[in-house]
Amino acid sequence: MLKQELTPEHLLRIIFDYTAKIASETKLNSVLVLMANMGREMILSDRCTVWLIDAVREELYTTVAHGVDEIRIPFGSGFVGTAIETGESIIVEDAYNDPRFNPDNDLKTGYVTKSIISIPFRNNEGNIIGAYQAVNKMTESAVFTTRDLDMLSLAASYAGKSLESVLLHQEIVDTQREIISTMGEIGEIRNKETGNHVKRVADYSYVLALGLGLSEYEAELLRTASPMHDIGKVAIPDAVLLKPGKLTDEEYDIIKSHTKIGHQLLKGSRRELLRTASIVAEQHHEKWNGTGYPNGLKGEDIHIYGRITAVADVFDALSAERVYKAAWPIEKIEALFLEERGRHFDPAVVDVFFETLPKLLAIREQFSDK
Repeated sequence: MLKQELTPEHLLRIIFDYTAKIASETKLNSVLVLMANMGREMILSDRCTVWLIDAVREELYTTVAHGVDEIRIPFGSGFVGTAIETGESIIVEDAYNDPRFNPDNDLKTGYVTKSIISIPFRNNEGNIIGAYQAVNKMTESAVFTTRDLDMLSLAASYAGKSLESVLLHQEIVDTQREIISTMGEIGEIRNKETGNHVKRVADYSYVLALGLGLSEYEAELLRTASPMHDIGKVAIPDAVLLKPGKLTDEEYDIIKSHTKIGHQLLKGSRRELLRTASIVAEQHHEKWNGTGYPNGLKGEDIHIYGRITAVADVFDALSAERVYKAAWPIEKIEALFLEERGRHFDPAVVDVFFETLPKLLAIREQFSDK
């Protein structure tokens, strides 16, 4: 459907609306979606793509492109690669008559690319960090103009600087996650577990949290924090932690102390992520009926994060093969969760466990120890 060029008043409304939304966002993908939508509406294109630079892999990539999934291309490829490499904007009226155009995506999707505009955007230091690319002008002329170039350059100028702030925030979050995951793996390796154990428990916890109706933010927070559930085991002596035979009552008390130790290690942080990890470390061995440890909490007195991680941790312990035991068949695991529903485990979490079991099994396969 053809559209009429926007009035200055309409353009200002779009700019103010989207810049306000972008300024309040901290999630990278959300910012990229807003940027793509803003660009498309401002210059009346059919599609708009936001490209970023992956310097490590020497590629350009987009996770937000109207009509397609993630795309990766080598540095310097196509119109967008040329725009980023040269720092110059590009307007093309007929893509198929330009040697820089790669028609592979059109061939795959059946889409027909005609006009294209590509504009690099920069961070606060003036370095190019990505580019806008809009495709197919949706007006009667069907070609992009210098006015479109000016409008998209304005969007790129603002959005590029906002995007840098989000990327820096994302880098901090990713670094925290990596540190937490690595620390969790260290604790498991001492216990003869594998690094995949904490990956599986993290993803199981995420799926269960969403199934229980927790927000995406809370589910992601739990997924990031849960690898620390057994971090307290770093302080347990090898003679106890690795003892092949049955533990004495005194030795079992030492093992149980890993929950308190983990909590003590993490509870003093002002960071929400580490405070969440301290809850999980302390409460993942509590039981719904009050017979767990370390504090004998009962029912909803146990934090929901602890109740979720308890199910995720036990499921993985039973379903993973170890040198000292075979993996339980899924039927036996299901029977145990039914039996322990309302005793060891929160009934609501067990119900979601069964509802999401296909997803959990897919995670188990993805992060198999074999």
